[in-house]
Amino acid sequence: MNNTTNFIKEEESNSLKDYLNLIRNNIVPISLIVLTSLIVAIIYAIGAKDIYTSVASLKISKPQGSILESPILPEFSDYGSDRFIANEIEILKSYTTRQKVAEALIDSFTVFNSAEKFYLLLHHEFDSKEDQHLLQSTDDIIVLLANVVTIEQKRGLDIVDITVESPSAFEAALIANSYSSIYKSLNLEINRNQLTLVKEFLQQQKNEKQLELNQSEELLQSFQERGGIIALDEQASVLINQISQFEAQKNAAEIDIQSTDKVLKNLKEALVKQDPKMAEYLESLSTESLFKAMQDQLAKYQLNRDMALTDKNINSENSPVIKEYDRKIKELQEKINEKLKVIKAGIFASSPDEVKQISQKILEAEVKTQSLKASMSVLEAILKNYDTKFNQLPKTSIEFARLQRNRESLEKLYVLVEERYQEALINEQSQPGNVLMIDSARKNEHPSKPNRILIVLVGLVLGVGIAFAYIFVRNYFDNTVKTPDDMQNRNINVLSWIPQIEGVGLNGSKDLEFIVAKKPDSIPSEAFRAMRTRIQFSKIEKDSLKTILITSPAPREGKTTIAVNLAGSYAQSNKKTLLLDCDLRKPRVHSIFAAQRYPGLIDYLFDQVKLEEIIRPTGMSNLSFISAGTIPPNPAEMLDSQQMKDFLKLMKNQFDIIIVDSPPIIAVTDSEILSTITDGSILVVSADATELDLLEKSVQLIKNSGSSFLGTVLNNFSYKSGYGSYYKYYYYYSRTHGEIKPPAKV
Repeated sequence: MNNTTNFIKEEESNSLKDYLNLIRNNIVPISLIVLTSLIVAIIYAIGAKDIYTSVASLKISKPQGSILESPILPEFSDYGSDRFIANEIEILKSYTTRQKVAEALIDSFTVFNSAEKFYLLLHHEFDSKEDQHLLQSTDDIIVLLANVVTIEQKRGLDIVDITVESPSAFEAALIANSYSSIYKSLNLEINRNQLTLVKEFLQQQKNEKQLELNQSEELLQSFQERGGIIALDEQASVLINQISQFEAQKNAAEIDIQSTDKVLKNLKEALVKQDPKMAEYLESLSTESLFKAMQDQLAKYQLNRDMALTDKNINSENSPVIKEYDRKIKELQEKINEKLKVIKAGIFASSPDEVKQISQKILEAEVKTQSLKASMSVLEAILKNYDTKFNQLPKTSIEFARLQRNRESLEKLYVLVEERYQEALINEQSQPGNVLMIDSARKNEHPSKPNRILIVLVGLVLGVGIAFAYIFVRNYFDNTVKTPDDMQNRNINVLSWIPQIEGVGLNGSKDLEFIVAKKPDSIPSEAFRAMRTRIQFSKIEKDSLKTILITSPAPREGKTTIAVNLAGSYAQSNKKTLLLDCDLRKPRVHSIFAAQRYPGLIDYLFDQVKLEEIIRPTGMSNLSFISAGTIPPNPAEMLDSQQMKDFLKLMKNQFDIIIVDSPPIIAVTDSEILSTITDGSILVVSADATELDLLEKSVQLIKNSGSSFLGTVLNNFSYKSGYGSYYKYYYYYSRTHGEIKPPAKV
């Protein structure tokens, strides 16, 4: 049975007609929900603040190095632009950047000193008027920036948009421009970090060497003033010049090693955070025996070439000796580059972009350090040889020669350091950073939000969606009878459907409850006449249907109203009719006719009154009624008694039709008992109130009692819900007689 029910419900839910009927039956709640949603949307749209949007656009490119040096491995210059820009966006969103922006905004607020130009940076909930423009704290602004600033990369481009929304157009542009300016400065500082480190070290060395040079010159001058030798012979002068030249180169190499070590230390610390083992591996590669041997040999060739240039017999770079050294240096440099390419293929192929970039710089620094160390080794050997020659000078001139050598060496070293410092200074200042301001944020004159028309449309659409969702969900969980089809699909006979009687209800008047007498030409009266006709033809045998039981599955479904009007309809057809109130729990028939409840049926069964005393007129010809009388303590036993059966037989002889009003069949057993002693039973069902499970159970109880089940009556049913043609015809014929208004929709 359940499977059949589920199949029927599923089939109905797929019917377009049922959907339309459902919408038509719920047009009032749908209208209310849609109207409410629309009103809320309109109120919100009117009261919403205008929001202004400003956008600053930045082009972010990868660093290309300084203009004074080129990378050892130029093919490593690109590691994937999207990944790089994603990292830069994270820097833009970082707490440090937001903190700097917050501090800059606070300074701007102080400078402009105009609270009207700001909104987001201010507190807005204060008790006193003096504090109505109080500026938020730095921490609050830092949190605020994370919510109001949107940073996104344009798809497929190296361009980042910084978007800010604010009720103040000036404030939105200010925040966007401050963000881009702070980031540009921070980016430049990061890019110049290594160069600044080298420059500061060289500046320190330059100052120290200048001081040492001054001291050496003072010592030389003091020696000469004491009457020492004031000049050397040509051979000693040449020797001192050569020694000072090589000492200057050696000291310069030592300074370069120190500066490179500072940079290398900084880079290794950054690499340890990414890959702790990579720095050690790169250092071991740079000191590999074959690689180190090539670097040592390259240093020797370069120094031999420099020494050859100092020879008086070889004073041109176009000489065969110099060209041969250049060829050997070039070949050896190519071998070193090939070695570096192999290292690149083995290490950087599967490394992340950040590791690749730092590793390249470390490898370059390691190679440079090893080359400098190789040069120092060669220079130390050369200087050792020259020191031997120097010590062979005459004793009378060796002290002066030593002072002269020291001065010239420091002088040349100072010149070299000064050159390195100037290069580092230019290198630092020439580093432009990799951020280019494409478009600064502008103060927009027109708000970008809210789109009030769109808000109203969304509110309307949302209201329609909520309304339909509400009625469909309610219908899905609503297991009540709605139309006659709901019962017919379950093989339950439907005798008639009765519309709601206008003015009758929980809070309505009872005057119109007897509608067939009050308004015989109304639509409900026509429905009761149709019901009477179908009952008469439900049995072929004449006079086989004289007692009709009226019951319902549950209380408040209108069974008494149906019983009264059905009895009245029979009376109008010239049949002597009796309305018998057998609802001994909550009798109500007497109240419809404005009469006393007793004496009544129970009083007669106890022989306390005569039959003539309990049969009362109704004011309608051919219709009488008997009230319930005194409520007994045992209603079921009284209805199942022999006196009750004899009473019904007696009434059949006096009346043509007897309508019996009884309690709900699910609540008590009274109706089951009465169904066994009556000729037929009718079940009253209330539309949108009676549950289908109770309906099926009630029908089963009536059939199990052995009674003749005539069918059901759908009470409080709206003809408009899918039965418009019935409603139209009823309405047409009722208008011709009494101009009766159509009933209100249930």
